[in-house]
Amino acid sequence: MFQILARRFLEVVIFLLAVSFISFAFARLAPGDPVLSILRVDDVSVTKEQVEALREELGFNDPLLTQYSRWLADFVRLDFGKSYLTNQPVMEMVIGRLPATLELAIGSLIVMLAVAIPLGSLGALYRGSWIDQISRAVSLLGAAVPSFWMALIFIDLFAVRWGVLPPMGRDGFVSAILPSITLGLAITSVYVRLLRSSLLDSLSSEFIRAARSRGLTEMRIFFGHAFRHSLPPVITVFGVSLGSLIGGVVVIEVIFAYPGIGKLVVDSIRSRDYPVIQGYILVMAVIVFLVNSAVDLSYRYLNPELRLQERKSS
Repeated sequence: MFQILARRFLEVVIFLLAVSFISFAFARLAPGDPVLSILRVDDVSVTKEQVEALREELGFNDPLLTQYSRWLADFVRLDFGKSYLTNQPVMEMVIGRLPATLELAIGSLIVMLAVAIPLGSLGALYRGSWIDQISRAVSLLGAAVPSFWMALIFIDLFAVRWGVLPPMGRDGFVSAILPSITLGLAITSVYVRLLRSSLLDSLSSEFIRAARSRGLTEMRIFFGHAFRHSLPPVITVFGVSLGSLIGGVVVIEVIFAYPGIGKLVVDSIRSRDYPVIQGYILVMAVIVFLVNSAVDLSYRYLNPELRLQERKSS
């Protein structure tokens, strides 16, 4: 157990160093000058001397490695710096927006599970029937329709025409319904197909035939054996596709004007607010790493063969 934790700790350190340097370099090499955003050149007339003075003050004239080393030293002390535009601590801004993003992420996962599990399970149980045809049709439709187009359609129907749900903003539970449904349906198609395929493989396995020969009911065989055996591939794909989920949250937050960290980072990219961009990337990197670690642990729990192999190797 200690070896696993030590390996995980080393992995997260290397992962964060790599992600932080790559994101730091790309942010500073991208077109645009944050100094011009800070000084609001469009609103106030400033001289070149003022621009150069501010660049020197912020350290933008130093070599890239020097800038990164200075940032890394602050990061080790858990100091992510302050926003260039608002002068607020970056972590305060990111943590303050995180609950809104988690609301949409959790809401979309609930929608995905509520749709994918019944459709995938029924499609496998009634293979070739009209239920299976509906399952595959819904899956193909979800894969073909872009999430942003679906969001605009839902806003037009539920907010503009029928007026039953708010079109944007964050004002209680009802504000999260439309964006959660939009993002949940957008990611459902992958899991419907994967769960159906995994269940079909499980139902044709030797251990299922052995369970039937022992006289177990079909309901117990399905939920007690086949369904659990089909989950590891689904969970593995979820860990891999977590980045797509985060990217989808960013798009949905912008469309629905939902004040999460996705909208925050989009606004920060427009204004070249480097500390906020860097803080967002690192927070998301940590979240992705933690979720993938949880996926690995759950995979060991759901796959007895893997646990047996680990015991034999140890």
